[in-house]
Amino acid sequence: MSTAANSILIFAGSSRVNSFNRKLAKEAARLVREADARPTYIELGDLNFPLYNADLESRGTPGAVIRLKEMMHAHAGWIIASPEYNGSYTALLKNTIDWASSPAKAGAECSQDEAENWKSGTKPFAGKVVGLLSASPGMMGGLRSLEHLAPLMRNLQCWVAPQQFALGKAGDAFDAQGHLKDEAAIAKVKAVVDQVIWAVQRLGT
Repeated sequence: MSTAANSILIFAGSSRVNSFNRKLAKEAARLVREADARPTYIELGDLNFPLYNADLESRGTPGAVIRLKEMMHAHAGWIIASPEYNGSYTALLKNTIDWASSPAKAGAECSQDEAENWKSGTKPFAGKVVGLLSASPGMMGGLRSLEHLAPLMRNLQCWVAPQQFALGKAGDAFDAQGHLKDEAAIAKVKAVVDQVIWAVQRLGT
């Protein structure tokens, strides 16, 4: 699957129904679309990955993991909205990254050809432009989660956009339709979106 120019994959590290970070990710998707780029918004909770376990993986990589690897690889850039749990990112997000970054193993849901194609764990990640967002009811807006997430993404050979945004007091930030109310906050999300699109165009990922 080839990488499409200006295609941006967007997801949040939360599956909560009223997650602030899911709302923030959807706002980013709207702004990507308004910038004439192509957003793909996905819900990590819908992937239903088991907890990563090398013994389980040795029996074959789940088909959903292969599909996620393909989707990640097909998008030139990503935007991740990361909640902050105990000063870091969530188990859902870490589990997703652990599965996506592990070399594929042939099995019932993963063919030998797919395992060979995804034998490099960094293949879905290398060279991807990644923009980071966070939202939290607290004043810092989940900033500490981004401080942990950024080096993880760089370790996987991603290009992490210097521009990032942590939305504080998120409980009061969205209207009844889930849109940001404050123009300044919208502008800060847009700054991340614009930098991701700018870098994708120049890096040619």
